[in-house]
Amino acid sequence: MLTAKDEETDKITGLTLGADDYVTKPFRPLELIARVKAQLRRYKKYTPALPENEPAKVLTYKKLVLNMQTYECELGGEAVSLTPTEFSILRILLENQGMVVTLEELFHKVWEDEYYSRNSSMITVHVRHLREKLKDTAEKPKYIKTVWGVGYKI
Repeated sequence: MLTAKDEETDKITGLTLGADDYVTKPFRPLELIARVKAQLRRYKKYTPALPENEPAKVLTYKKLVLNMQTYECELGGEAVSLTPTEFSILRILLENQGMVVTLEELFHKVWEDEYYSRNSSMITVHVRHLREKLKDTAEKPKYIKTVWGVGYKI
C-alpha cells in the first residue's frame, strides 16, 4: 500500500485489511523497488509450482476451454479475455457440470465472504458479462443456463 497517511492507526488498518506492506509518502524509489523485490522473493519461495510431469488442469465443455494453470479461456480456438471474477465463476460452473450451483454458493466460492444478500445482483451482472463474452444468451443458452430462483449451471 502506498499512501500519504502515516499515522499508526492508518498503518494498522491498512495491514489488517490485507496489505502486504505499507509505504508512506514521501518515499525513496530505490526503497520501493527493494520492497517489491522482497515481496516477489517471498512469493516465489512460498508458492508451490506444479510438478513438470503433472499436466495443466483444463476444463472443457463443447467449444469452451478453460486452462486453470495459465488462466486462459478459449472459445472455438479464439482467446476470450475474462476478469478474475468471471474466470472464477466459469471455473466453478465447469467444475460442477450438469449440476446447479446456487447464487449463494457462487457468492461464497468467488468472494469467500460470509455475508450474502438475496437481493444482491453482483453474480447476475458478472454472469451477464460472461455470457456476452461467450456469445451466449439467457433465452437460448449454449453454455450458461439459468435455473430460475436457484442459480446457474453448465
